[in-house]
Amino acid sequence: MNSDDLGKVKENFSEIIEFFKDDLKTVRTGRANIGLVENLEIEYFGSRTPLQQAASVSTSDARTIVISPWSKDSLVDVEKAIRESDLNINPTNDGNVIRLCFPALTEERRLELVKIVGKKTEDARIKIRKVREDAWDKIQKMEKDGEISEDDKFTQKDSLQSIVDEFNKRIEEISKEKEVEIMQV
Repeated sequence: MNSDDLGKVKENFSEIIEFFKDDLKTVRTGRANIGLVENLEIEYFGSRTPLQQAASVSTSDARTIVISPWSKDSLVDVEKAIRESDLNINPTNDGNVIRLCFPALTEERRLELVKIVGKKTEDARIKIRKVREDAWDKIQKMEKDGEISEDDKFTQKDSLQSIVDEFNKRIEEISKEKEVEIMQV
């Protein structure tokens, strides 16, 4: 496995980390965050469109998100998408904008959200393991085909594992930060 292949592995790991960070934005914390709704897909002029491409999304205070669609005709579609999402929030439509008022989180709900973060963390680790397994298979094939020696195989395996450990540590750090954010009252 040459440096280009290791570069690809690192790039795949970085993409997994970025996806993980974006995925964690959808987990609600104690305050309103536009990341909760910006990627909700709505029916917008006949096609599925992320909310951020069809409306202005902002926070008016720590507990309220304000959604102002570019077209007032799509207010109903935005409202429908929010109701069908897993946010468990009831949107308020005043004819111009939609407001989402988030109540304070209970201790029980915070613990549920920490479990959700744990599941998303494990999903990211599984993706990392899959990429590692693919790279390890390639290293073994190279050794079998005589392209590298057995010593090189184990050296590359150690290099691969150190990269995996580094990215797993980053996933764990991101996860812990989110858990602290959720549990903060």
